[in-house]
Amino acid sequence: MGISLTVAEHVAEVVVDVPPVNALTVAGWFELADVLRTAGEDSDVHVLVLAAEGKGFNAGVDIKEMQSTDGFTALVGANRGCFAAFAAVYECAVPVIAAVHGFCLGGGIGLAGNADIIIASDDATFGLPEVKQGALGAATHLSRLVPQHRMRHMVYTAERATAQELAAYGSVLKVVPREQLRDAARDVARQIAAIDPVVIRAAKESLNGIDPVDVRRSYRYEQGFTFELNLTGASDKARDAFVDKRDQWEKGQDGSA
Repeated sequence: MGISLTVAEHVAEVVVDVPPVNALTVAGWFELADVLRTAGEDSDVHVLVLAAEGKGFNAGVDIKEMQSTDGFTALVGANRGCFAAFAAVYECAVPVIAAVHGFCLGGGIGLAGNADIIIASDDATFGLPEVKQGALGAATHLSRLVPQHRMRHMVYTAERATAQELAAYGSVLKVVPREQLRDAARDVARQIAAIDPVVIRAAKESLNGIDPVDVRRSYRYEQGFTFELNLTGASDKARDAFVDKRDQWEKGQDGSA
């Protein structure tokens, strides 16, 4: 369990396995960023697959850690850790393929939204529950997955979108049965790995250079509002309610994720 990195045939696989829902602590976000950057800096790596084990791809930050830490240390740490991990995906020197299954929420949207390619299982859903947790953020990345007005609706309501919906927009490349997800991601990875890595690395850098939105700056702007909400006290109330609900869910008393 934890975050693992393997490399075979020029394809790196980074797998997150942090039960019960792949919600990462502050240290976990920074560790993921370090692993992603290490993989991208390896000259033997031509492409990277980011995947997860367990119930879903990623459930965002570990709210329990935030609520059990005095002051704003965990909040600032989570903000910086998420920023580092999202940037590590975006700035990875090689293309990143996100293999998404189950739920992709909060920080998961930041990871998938900054990936170059997304392959999703037919049970995958994507969403930002932040408003229900007294927070904001990752609308920057959701905007890369869904059209502008759909993004706004999803932010305001915390409603999720299915993999099939995102495939219709073109942001998800393929939707496959869950048991075929990793193989489907590896198939695309092998296609990319077969190309001259010098060209592929140049292509990644050039595509980042022509992006119409600076995802790093726009995400930091969003994070500023989250910090302001914490100062009002609204965030603490929302997170306490969330932790109570998550405790019930983990005990099997609540069917929601």
